[in-house]
Amino acid sequence: MSGIIAITNSSVFLSSPIFRQPIASTSFSEPYNCDSSSSQSMLLKRKRPAMIQIPSAPLNFIDNVAKPEDDHMMEINEEGEGYSVYCKRGKRGALEDRYSTVVNRDSKQALFGVFDGHGGAKAAEFSAKNLNRNIMLKIANRSCQDEVVEGVREGYCDTDLDFLKEDVNGGACCVTALIHKGKVIVSNAGDCRAVMSRGGVAEALTVDHRPSRRDEKDRIESMGGYVDCRNGVWRIQGSLAVSRGIGDKHLKKWVIAEPETRIIDVRPECEFLILASDGIWDTVNNQEAIDIVRPFCVGGTKKPDLSSACRKLVGLSVTRGSYDDMSVMIILLPHFIL
Repeated sequence: MSGIIAITNSSVFLSSPIFRQPIASTSFSEPYNCDSSSSQSMLLKRKRPAMIQIPSAPLNFIDNVAKPEDDHMMEINEEGEGYSVYCKRGKRGALEDRYSTVVNRDSKQALFGVFDGHGGAKAAEFSAKNLNRNIMLKIANRSCQDEVVEGVREGYCDTDLDFLKEDVNGGACCVTALIHKGKVIVSNAGDCRAVMSRGGVAEALTVDHRPSRRDEKDRIESMGGYVDCRNGVWRIQGSLAVSRGIGDKHLKKWVIAEPETRIIDVRPECEFLILASDGIWDTVNNQEAIDIVRPFCVGGTKKPDLSSACRKLVGLSVTRGSYDDMSVMIILLPHFIL
């Protein structure tokens, strides 16, 4: 699952062929158990380019555009005010991950996303280009909390429908964080994950969508599909190891794009948010991630060093043997809300 795109509104930062309490509340089921019997890297590091105004963009969001010089990047590092992203290609081929960032400094509103492609980078690339735009269009004239959450859901589903019209293979897992009117609205479809530091304690804001989740398995089977375990991994129709996401047209009957969403009231103890692809979470648990990142973000007199925090977390995953692409985004919540 892997490549990279950063969007700040409708524009794209493309780096290589290498970038949900359901609407009200969620009760998650326990997963099934299954017993299972480089060359020198290239680095692109970019600061936020000059800001330009996009008159048609709802919520008065600001856009930036950047394009890498090489389509086979091993690493990508973007730094913005209050957030940083670092992506590293895994050992399975071209990087297929994408990410997007949309920031409005004046109103402290923002929309961040990490997208983990599988079966190629096309779905992740399409999602990074279009999901933010679709969400913003849906929530532009909505004010109450339930309406905004419904707008996010519609944004995910519209992006999925639009991608299916492209008649392209592959799919993408997604996690997004919308900062809107003093709240953080976190949504996911697939196994990209959002984890928040609350006074140094990890709080998972999403639950991975895998066929091993009892409710997901029941949903798939109720629609005529099947879930089985191969080499220690639960898969849909013996194929895909995630149960929600954008794309996957050959499994669309069972792999839905509808996200699960959770709304967080940000308190002073809410320090930062980590969005990351499963290349990180397969080898690093939630609390470990918070413990590694926190010294770079909280306390002391030094300016937060989010870029180093991202690299440190990816480095740990690499040393633990991750073969997948690894994308990490860290967002300082007080910068946007408090």
